[in-house]
Amino acid sequence: MNLPERDRELHAFLHFSDEQPLVQDGPLSGSAVAIKDNLCIQGWPTTAGSRILENFVPPYTATVVERLRQAGARLVGKTNLDEFAMGSSTENSAYGVTRNPWDLERVPGGSSGGSAAAVAAGLCDMALGTDTGGSIRQPAAFCGITGLKPTYGRVSRYGCIAYGSSLDQIGPLAYTAEDCARVLQVIAGPDALDSTCYQEVCPDFSAEMKADCKGLRLGWDPALVKDLPGDMRAAFEAGLEVYRSLGVTLVEVSLPHLEYSLPAYYLIATAEASSNLARYDGVRYGHRAQGAKDVGSMMSKTRAEGFGPEVKRRIMLGTYALSSGYYDAYYAQAQKMRTVLRQDFEKAFAATDAFALPTTPAPAFKIGEKSDDPLAMYLSDVYTVVANLTGLPAISHPGGFVGGLPVGLQLMAPAWQEGRLLQLAHHFQQQTSYHQKRPQMAAV
Repeated sequence: MNLPERDRELHAFLHFSDEQPLVQDGPLSGSAVAIKDNLCIQGWPTTAGSRILENFVPPYTATVVERLRQAGARLVGKTNLDEFAMGSSTENSAYGVTRNPWDLERVPGGSSGGSAAAVAAGLCDMALGTDTGGSIRQPAAFCGITGLKPTYGRVSRYGCIAYGSSLDQIGPLAYTAEDCARVLQVIAGPDALDSTCYQEVCPDFSAEMKADCKGLRLGWDPALVKDLPGDMRAAFEAGLEVYRSLGVTLVEVSLPHLEYSLPAYYLIATAEASSNLARYDGVRYGHRAQGAKDVGSMMSKTRAEGFGPEVKRRIMLGTYALSSGYYDAYYAQAQKMRTVLRQDFEKAFAATDAFALPTTPAPAFKIGEKSDDPLAMYLSDVYTVVANLTGLPAISHPGGFVGGLPVGLQLMAPAWQEGRLLQLAHHFQQQTSYHQKRPQMAAV
């Protein structure tokens, strides 16, 4: 059965490709890789899940995609996403909903839901996603796979359609930490086309991953999980016990300001979205409304037609937060909280080597369940946004099952310590079989 036919029920892909590998002996030779559709590829449709870019074909290719090609990867297509990566369910795409391969009535998470669903269903070996507030880790958890958000600056963002420029990061999704390490090794590293990219050469992530994790100190804060549903808390604590059995020392530490990360994130992210999406004016590229009498009405009509409800909501929130008289009360305060959160983690990492917390407060929810309640949807990101605000690396790996659905265990580490996250996740996966479970449709 060919890929479009296998994807018919899931709708993980927006565009398929039969492109053949550029090289035959690279580190990713033989690997089928899917690309989230907010990463530009010259000559390929690139929509970011939005009607406003429905017919956009970029004249250049994202650095990460070029590096995958040079590594011998076979690019199989572009995956569905929440419009402009704004969402936690992949229900906000202008091109239809993606379904979770574990239960077709449930969401795959977002915004990289198409990438996560494609990997989980066996439609590709690995995929690239982007993570602005959890958009790699949350769908990885919902779909029972591994997803890594690198340190801000570890991976070039050149060719990534911007949502929140101080928050966005590109990273891999795969079933195992081992495969995530292979992809990260290829896509990470300095890039002259991205001035925010870290200029140091990357370490050997696969070698770091295999080092014994005995003696590492893993921090956790009991206050962060006390309000979790009992089955979710039990899964998280069982995961901690697996790490204890590996010789990892569990250390209780406090992150007293984590509860403020979600409001701070939704002020900063929407403010940056308001700025970044101002470029979609119908003049230079993308959709242009017809029948307008002047430039001003053409821009207004273009945006009204081209943007979906969630994107409009976030643009309005961000514009309000940046407006005269409200900037200091909202945006500036959120940036101060960002500094406080960094300081909290500096203190935590003085006593620990990594920090554990749930990826999500619950397993995947049903399609439509939270569509009419934006606040409930935003709360899906309660454990993930802090990694983006602080710029720290974070990984979600399969951590068990609740009600027959996969759940994730999330780890964070100091900046540039992706190898430590991969090391811990890899040894966890050597000790458990959660990452080996496959949804029934993956066998098709």
